[in-house]
Amino acid sequence: MAKHLLVDGFNMAFRAYYAVAGLTRSDGFPTNALYGWIGSMWKLLDDQQPDEVVVFFDLGGAQDKLELLPEYKANRGETPEDFEKQVPIIKDITRAMGFALVEKEGVESDDLLAAYAFQLYRENDDDRILIVSADKDFAQCVNDRIHMLLPPPTANPRLGWRDLDPPGVEKKYGVPPSMMADYLSLIGDTSDNIPGVPGCGPKTASKWLLEYRTIEGILQNAAELKPVRFQNIVPDLADQLSINQKIIALHLAKPPEKVEKGIVDPGSLFSLLEEMEMKNHFKEAQKRYAQGELAL
Repeated sequence: MAKHLLVDGFNMAFRAYYAVAGLTRSDGFPTNALYGWIGSMWKLLDDQQPDEVVVFFDLGGAQDKLELLPEYKANRGETPEDFEKQVPIIKDITRAMGFALVEKEGVESDDLLAAYAFQLYRENDDDRILIVSADKDFAQCVNDRIHMLLPPPTANPRLGWRDLDPPGVEKKYGVPPSMMADYLSLIGDTSDNIPGVPGCGPKTASKWLLEYRTIEGILQNAAELKPVRFQNIVPDLADQLSINQKIIALHLAKPPEKVEKGIVDPGSLFSLLEEMEMKNHFKEAQKRYAQGELAL
């Protein structure tokens, strides 16, 4: 039985960037995201002992979703410049650490990751797949062998990493994984600029779905909805909810054509860490990789 870690690259890199403040090289080049990223990846390796690690990054260009909702993600501000500077180096370090890296122009990394997760699920009856991300969209993927591995929350890091299985999804969101796409379509997603039903929060959405099973069931029973004010609101939003479902539901039809097995490159890793003046990580890397540990 193999274990696969599928890492949501930008989600984890941004968390590293905001978790470590003010860290720079002697010339002022930012290194905070790099520092946090490497530490997180080593922590995952030590805790999970995976057989494969694949990191997925966005290259942009989700044209199909923009055609459905031109405002999709339009509310996001400019990516911080000192974070952008570190992204290419994060990718180089990721490869040097022996992780596969997947990115594809025009396809969101969430869709690539989810499609690969289900490909692994279908092809390997006993393998375990862990999606490393705090993005709630991935909760719709959770099943008996695909779980989410949630990073420690910023507000309470003592909670540590948490394995989210199907009962965990239902406890956290009030609905099972099979209802998550409809749940998120109802409440909307401010981070992606996806409008939900005004005034419909998580408790209301989960209550409706547990009673009527799907958005279609909710629309068919709109005259019975509680609170009463939604009986007129929800039918008028049928088209928007349909769009939300198409955007939020992860697309599983096109997994990456080929995922190359990662090979640790100690020389490149040592060089990058020296260049970034990351002395503590350099010493740790020498301990981990100088003994000939060449592959995951």
